Amino acid sequence: MLEIKTFEVGSFGTNMYLVSDESGLLLIDPACSSLYEQQMLYRSVSPQDGLSAAGGLTILATHGHLDHLWGAAWACEQWHTPVLVHEADIPMAKAMQAQYDLFGIGGTPVPFPLEPLPVNQSVSPQDGLSATRSVSNAVWVTPGSGLTILSTPGHTPGSVCFYFPEDKVLFSGDTLFQMGYGRTDLPGGDIQQLWHSLDLLLALPPETVVYPGHGAPTTIAAERHRW
Repeated sequence: MLEIKTFEVGSFGTNMYLVSDESGLLLIDPACSSLYEQQMLYRSVSPQDGLSAAGGLTILATHGHLDHLWGAAWACEQWHTPVLVHEADIPMAKAMQAQYDLFGIGGTPVPFPLEPLPVNQSVSPQDGLSATRSVSNAVWVTPGSGLTILSTPGHTPGSVCFYFPEDKVLFSGDTLFQMGYGRTDLPGGDIQQLWHSLDLLLALPPETVVYPGHGAPTTIAAERHRW
């Protein structure tokens, strides 16, 4: 069973998640931008997790926008591991200075190591995914972790969602919010792709709990009702 710790951090109010189960510990969207937020996260990694600054944690990003990666350089240094992000968003994540300039943010971003998310195109019908989609192009399964990675472009070219079928939990990044969805007017956004991605997510089991990149949790059932 998953244990989920939520941190609302940064000036954009980004949700950063620390997720643990018997298979390990995941940090989703390392957005902690201040010393206080970073210390709060560090203290939340409990001794029984068997972790220390020497390693043992996997860092995942739902996409390459700066507000989801502000703490990436610090987190990578603490746990000696790269950020895993969809390969389509790696150029965006590397061009952090351009994102700073776009939003009028001062300062010089610190670079951090990036690697593409692993791809294993395998999925079973019981995962509750729509048969109308070409799931072999949309679904990646990480063996042994209980984690299914859903490719959900639209907000960015490489946006993904992290889905735990057994626990009925979805980390939706900026693809799906409570009563809303991510903007597509930034570089790389595509509203038509986003519609297709939302179709994929709304085909998940209705009891699935959605933890978005911003705002409060919701469920697939609630969002289907609103649509």
